[in-house]
Amino acid sequence: MRLSILTIYLKDMKEILRDRKTLIFMLLLPTLVVPVLMNVMIGFISRAEKKARTETLSFAIFGAEFLPELADAFTEEKGFEKVNIPAPEAIESAISENQIKFGLVIPQAVREQFESGEQVAVQLYYNNASVASRVKDRAGKVVREVSERWRSNRLAALGLDTAEKRENLLSPITIEEHGTANMREVLGERLGGMLPYLFIIFCFMGAMYPAIDIGAGEKERGTLETLLLAPIRRNRVVLGKFLVIFTTGLTAALLSLTSIGLMLAVKGQEVTGPLGEVIESISVVDLVLIGAMLIPTAAIFASLLLSISIYAKSFKEASSYCGPLNFLVIIPALVGLFPWVELDWFWAMVPITNISLAIKELVKGTMNYHMLVAILGSNFIIAGALLVFCTKWFEREAVLFRE
Repeated sequence: MRLSILTIYLKDMKEILRDRKTLIFMLLLPTLVVPVLMNVMIGFISRAEKKARTETLSFAIFGAEFLPELADAFTEEKGFEKVNIPAPEAIESAISENQIKFGLVIPQAVREQFESGEQVAVQLYYNNASVASRVKDRAGKVVREVSERWRSNRLAALGLDTAEKRENLLSPITIEEHGTANMREVLGERLGGMLPYLFIIFCFMGAMYPAIDIGAGEKERGTLETLLLAPIRRNRVVLGKFLVIFTTGLTAALLSLTSIGLMLAVKGQEVTGPLGEVIESISVVDLVLIGAMLIPTAAIFASLLLSISIYAKSFKEASSYCGPLNFLVIIPALVGLFPWVELDWFWAMVPITNISLAIKELVKGTMNYHMLVAILGSNFIIAGALLVFCTKWFEREAVLFRE
């Protein structure tokens, strides 16, 4: 029995490793492309944020004579450059044509409003469609500083000559925050949902093309009939093919886990502060447990994909069937990204989603290990049931040789 399953396994594995698509999805993408893309993305985001914080912002201001304190504040502040445009009506077109980053319009009645104790409104025009823009924050900071000085003058006139008296008047009730979560939990909640998504997707992609090739591909090449005539029981044939798909899917997932882990280890030495502490707090045991959860996931994908491939009449038909299945994998994996979804006993029984949420909990360092056992057990049961179905499916002539 072992010899026959091993023979099928080695035969199909040899054919799979000759296929460039399999090598790309199983080896190249998880080990090279994803870490490189993540590194490029992190670098791009860091550069974009740094540029947004430090670039010189050109601006136009109208009504400066009504509030010279604010106009002088922008002139004296580093990182701002005044540009002259014809009229306030030209602000929006100047922003769209990138002549200026923002425009300020100060109303004529601002001095009278201030002296009468009213609140003064200064109009700020900027491109609010730009996600990376920090125009509102940087311009607002200057306005708030001028507003603070004016407020201090008003309060001093009322006899509140110290900062403590002013604060007590403006904020009679304050909140002292005492967060119960450590920094690893906070950052893990925000970042931990993306990692399982990557692992699950690569596990699926690593298994998909081999499954199509050794099922529907063999039908097209005419080698499946020859294999069925060999003195080997069909359940052994299925198990051999299943192990090939399981191997490729699990290899892709583990390689992505290893490559990302190594990248984080290297970057962790360069990153300081809370993020560096979080990276250092993720232990080898956590990574091993993440790898263990990917084992039943790869088995589930292998059984499903092999069943589809056996049913399909051609490579093209199998690919068209696997496309919708890809979305059925992505959607449950994305649930881990939702902040309002927490791992409980209900979600622990939902395939794929439970893996996504459990990996996030491991990254956060808040994993309930009793629930982890339930997750692994339920996924192994589902994988076993799907493998039994795949075996029965393969034994039906109407499925293997559909007209």
